Amino acid sequence: MSASRTYREGAAQAAPKGDGASPAAIVEVTNLCKDFGAVSALRNVSIDIAPGEVRAICGENGAGKSTLVKILTGVYRPDAGSIKVAGQPCEISSPKMAQELGIALVAQELSLCPDLSVEANIWLGSVKVPLFHQRARFTQRAREALDLLGATRISLDTPVRQLGMGQRQLVEIARLLTRDARVLILDEPTATLSDIEIERIFSALVAIKQQGRSIIYITHRLAEVFQICDTVTVLRNGELIETRPVAGLDRKILIEMMLGRSFVEVYPEPITIRGEAALVVDGLSIPGSVSNFNVSAPRGTITCIAGQVGSGAVDVIDALAGLVYNASGRVSVNGVPVLLGSAVRALESDIMFISGDRAEEGIFRHLSVFDNLVATRLGSFSTLGMLRRAGLKATARNLAEQVGIDRRRLSSLADELSGGNQQKLAFGRCIGNRKSGVLVMNEPTRGIDVGARAEIYRIMRAFCAQGYTLIMTTNDLEETIGLADIIVTMYRGKLVGRYNRHEVDMHRLISDITHPVVVPAA
Repeated sequence: MSASRTYREGAAQAAPKGDGASPAAIVEVTNLCKDFGAVSALRNVSIDIAPGEVRAICGENGAGKSTLVKILTGVYRPDAGSIKVAGQPCEISSPKMAQELGIALVAQELSLCPDLSVEANIWLGSVKVPLFHQRARFTQRAREALDLLGATRISLDTPVRQLGMGQRQLVEIARLLTRDARVLILDEPTATLSDIEIERIFSALVAIKQQGRSIIYITHRLAEVFQICDTVTVLRNGELIETRPVAGLDRKILIEMMLGRSFVEVYPEPITIRGEAALVVDGLSIPGSVSNFNVSAPRGTITCIAGQVGSGAVDVIDALAGLVYNASGRVSVNGVPVLLGSAVRALESDIMFISGDRAEEGIFRHLSVFDNLVATRLGSFSTLGMLRRAGLKATARNLAEQVGIDRRRLSSLADELSGGNQQKLAFGRCIGNRKSGVLVMNEPTRGIDVGARAEIYRIMRAFCAQGYTLIMTTNDLEETIGLADIIVTMYRGKLVGRYNRHEVDMHRLISDITHPVVVPAA
């Protein structure tokens, strides 16, 4: 049974009974305002959420979603407006107060301690645990919370580092249930999960809804809005645009509400595929993760390696970037062999890497936009150890323009940019270093809104037009089908199939990466 069908049935069972009148709001926000200097992050935003409702909050990066969440969880205090919880006016002055009011957050970056047990993580930071308490009673409550979410196989004694990402998400949610949270805020809960793990999360949300708890669901994956949410609120530039039932709303209208302009096809048309193979991979193997992987990618194209978490797709990308020391096999770029196991050798062979983890590996968060753009070009603008600043500034302005970053932001810290603009920085470092090459990427649009995604796709096609060959992996299957010229599917470290553009549909893709018939290598 699919998650969407399960959810619809669960929603019907949890629907309020009676004369059809809406139940009193569990959270009611009225005319909320928040300014940061001259920037208005929220302006007169009003939202009310009913018990047992799953409300999506959608908008581009910078729309005000994060500010709204931080106000509801006590991180920020509003400049104006009012908040009621269960009909009672309140000021949420701290995260502790938010917890006491029953409002809790599962952030995109999980807050679990990997070396502690599941049970210790569930109760860590809870205001409900007194100095002297009965361990057995709290153990029972933790077990009941996990069982409610369908996580019956997760042992309370297991160190969190031994769990998969989907299981860790369930532990985070169980933590909120033990705190008697009435409103759960989930920020991009499926960003790094496989399809099977996403199914488990969706099933958990059904159980939470049936208890009458409310869920605020923040995601850039619009398909999930239509799959599991009852209503959707759209924010744009800090203002409330509209709140509508999901039923009767289509994806095109939702995108236009978010962008404030007419919907344009998100995925740009590809250029004509050139015949010669720029990248050839033959017999790539990594002990324990990849076995005899082969692919040939023509110049000027985008090849997407599709597979669930643990399929080996990410390991292939890392190996091509020289980040896997024990990778073996034959790889060549433009006919020239590449020595595996060294990032320096990969770069010398015209293979560039864009990480899926922008914060830790993709950019220098605490340096300026200018410094990030020119970080790989300092040697070209140095004479006797002295940098030619004028040349660097001209180069930075040119790169910023090419990737769509406002040149007035060159002095801003990278950490102050939206996720989309941070990803543009990573692309900007690769432009202009070479006339062509191979660009390998893990999750290039992770956590980026639909408007910024369209810009990233445009940049990727611009790379193709320059003669670059792009190899990527993503958990977003819609993105895979919409963007890739060539799709290669993987399952448990082995290649399953290879398809040209328009030769594969969603059904075939899901079948390949979940229950495939793997054809043995010749």
